[in-house]
Amino acid sequence: MIRKVRLYTPGPTPLLPAAQFAMAAADMHHRTPEFKALYTKVLAQLKVFVGTKNDVLLLSSSGTGAMEASVSNLTSPGDKVLVLTAGKFGERWTGLAKAFGCDPDVLTAPYGQTFDLAQVKAALKPEHKIVFMQSTETSTAVRHDVEAVAKIIKESGSQALLVVDGITGLGTTHFDVDGWGIDVLIGGSQKAVMIPPGLAYMSVSEKAWAAMETSKNPRYYFDLRKERKNAVKGESAYTPAVALVAGLGAALDYIAGQAGGDLEKGRIALVNNAIVNAAATRAGLVSLGFTLFAPTAPAAAATAVAVPEGMDSGTVVKALKSRFSLVTANGQGEMQGKIFRVAHLGYFDYLDTVAFLAAAEHIAKDTLGLPVEFGQAVAAAQRVFAAQAASS
Repeated sequence: MIRKVRLYTPGPTPLLPAAQFAMAAADMHHRTPEFKALYTKVLAQLKVFVGTKNDVLLLSSSGTGAMEASVSNLTSPGDKVLVLTAGKFGERWTGLAKAFGCDPDVLTAPYGQTFDLAQVKAALKPEHKIVFMQSTETSTAVRHDVEAVAKIIKESGSQALLVVDGITGLGTTHFDVDGWGIDVLIGGSQKAVMIPPGLAYMSVSEKAWAAMETSKNPRYYFDLRKERKNAVKGESAYTPAVALVAGLGAALDYIAGQAGGDLEKGRIALVNNAIVNAAATRAGLVSLGFTLFAPTAPAAAATAVAVPEGMDSGTVVKALKSRFSLVTANGQGEMQGKIFRVAHLGYFDYLDTVAFLAAAEHIAKDTLGLPVEFGQAVAAAQRVFAAQAASS
């Protein structure tokens, strides 16, 4: 049987063909008028994709580079910060804060859950300079309520900045960046924008820019003030990932093209696509006897699934790959062997969801020995899709 590799991982995600072509053809120098025009266009498109009037910067790094930049540019040694963490990527904020000499207070929610908002309100202190959080905790497929946290900060009278890792949230979650008061929102190229790893982007509020003028931590490559100054000229501060920028431009054009050339509407359609595919996937997997790991706060970027008692999630991941060349993700850290994760962000459509669930039926029946009737997971997904189509 012919097998085609299919990525269902929450990053890297499947590549957009148009972006691949653009990257292959990106034979240009980064200090030429041609690249400056491309770079200026992409920065303008990113503002629409993020949904903000704030500056949006582009960095040649993974998303973690932008996370580090937000810490190094906005804090001084000894600053009190609040970290909201419920998984491996939330824990990264704690590590970054400590690396730059901050004093983090950490509010933790159990893996698979989100935060109790009353606890967030109680944890926020006047001395906190920044609140760090995820929008989606990719390691557990939990969606956190960024809007509610932003409201708590605003209503408390706190002057704390809100810095959000939206690396898998952007393109899968509806944000009102300016209305809610998100000071920094971070994205990554290998997620919903459908290109390879290597670019990070971030929106930065005027309040955050002002904070940079008094922060004392060292920064050089990730000095966001340099990037802002150069962006006005259509340039990056240092050598950019030229091919990736070209691919990003093609991807943003594609997203706009899904809504007749309107990038804002295209972004909304991209988010809604992830939401529906996630709901359909959850319905299909539950019908097979799997248990959702984050049932009360599921993300649209990915779904995390707990395997039946006594089984190893790695068995599911390996079986899907060996039998169908279908690549999913195991759990991370203490969740390895307990959950597997399947993604819905970026270049995924409804038929990709159907294909995954059809494969999952075979694995559930033949590898795990679950009482499966072929078609039951697909039918559950079809019912979700049909209901969505009828209501739209």
